[in-house]
Amino acid sequence: MAKNNQDLGTAPIGQLILKLAIPAVAAQVVNMLYNIVDRIYIGNIPEIGSDALAGVGITFPIILLISAFAALAGMGGAPLAAIQMGAGNKDEAERILGNAVTMLLTITVVLTTVFMMFKVPMLYAFGASEEIIGYGNDYLSIYLWGTVFVQLVMGLNPFISAQGKATVAMYSVLIGAGLNIVLDPIFIFLLDMGVQGAATATVISQAVSAVWVVQFLLGKNTDLRIRRNNMKLNWARVGKIAGLGIAPFIMQSTESLVSITLNSGLQTFGGDIYVGGMTILQSMMQMIVMPMSGITQGVQPVIAFNYGAGNYKRVRETFSLMLKITLVGTTVSSFLVMAFPRVIARLFTPDLALIEMVGQTAPIFFAGIWIFGAQLACQSTFMGLGQAKISLFLALLRKVILLVPLAYILPRTTGDVMTIFMAEPIADILASITTITIFMIMKKKLLPAEPKPK
Repeated sequence: MAKNNQDLGTAPIGQLILKLAIPAVAAQVVNMLYNIVDRIYIGNIPEIGSDALAGVGITFPIILLISAFAALAGMGGAPLAAIQMGAGNKDEAERILGNAVTMLLTITVVLTTVFMMFKVPMLYAFGASEEIIGYGNDYLSIYLWGTVFVQLVMGLNPFISAQGKATVAMYSVLIGAGLNIVLDPIFIFLLDMGVQGAATATVISQAVSAVWVVQFLLGKNTDLRIRRNNMKLNWARVGKIAGLGIAPFIMQSTESLVSITLNSGLQTFGGDIYVGGMTILQSMMQMIVMPMSGITQGVQPVIAFNYGAGNYKRVRETFSLMLKITLVGTTVSSFLVMAFPRVIARLFTPDLALIEMVGQTAPIFFAGIWIFGAQLACQSTFMGLGQAKISLFLALLRKVILLVPLAYILPRTTGDVMTIFMAEPIADILASITTITIFMIMKKKLLPAEPKPK
């Protein structure tokens, strides 16, 4: 533990970011492959691929909600644990981890029960038609049995990253995603299970990842260990975890709300082909955002540790470098996606009409994502500094305050389905500018030039 903590507090920042961010980016990219590989294989199922792709796309709000609850405990608890480690309080850091484990297991029981009971009416409410509801139901009926594995992997992996063990965190995701890539064609095509095969491959892969994560946090190589006596809930501690975790929870759960709003609007004003197209566009969005999220997650332990240690200068330097990296990353990747949308769409479907629709809408949909790297950097830094209220507001701003109302109002005002795609860049630009402004205002207060007195 001492060696990892010394690295976080003293190693050259550029070298440290490289060390932590590369495995975190790799983990995010590999994690992204869970859904994207499923969609590519599903979209290429002979004869039914386009409808099956749209049907699975309708399940995304529920899948996103499951991930969001994992973030509530994991991304809420991990920065707190890192701050405690920076302050030299390992025992409290482990108590935070133990409470997070219990939260994740409790959440699993509730989510599995609720979604199993109401999945069909929920899918209809999310924009499913009679032609695609069967595919969505088939996929979700199997996927939900893996809820516990999603919670453990996504909820506990941040505690591995918080120790500066980004490579181990990468393996947690790499093992499962690699297995999923292998199992998908076997279950979908060889065993002729279709979308049920895709879901089965995903659940098996997530189970293997979950076993890896839990075994590591129970073993001798971890600095923070899961201990039974730390798993009894302390409500004050749970409140702190949830208070900080509510921001990433809102960010991910509102992604579910966004998906519902977009899909229902596209079904109303466009039809199944637009729902299928949005599934591809959201996959392309993941290709841009998730690697940048990996960078911010990899860097966040450096910010949290040094903030806890009172080394504000090092926090400022870390943020500055992270901002440059994420802003360049989103700018370059967004222009590539806008320039070659049809090439990417062909990976997901052989349907020429669907490919052309994606080609027409992608330049509109991604017109504002270039600046989103700045919002990611600022948002992650607020999280690392333990600023739950600010993080919550910024999480609500882009999606709930801006994107959802715009996606609902614009097509109903104009009657044009294309205006739904315009809502995304408007929200991206306005939210990013606001986030940057708030961060610059708060920076002097949170990170003063002189370190806090010891």
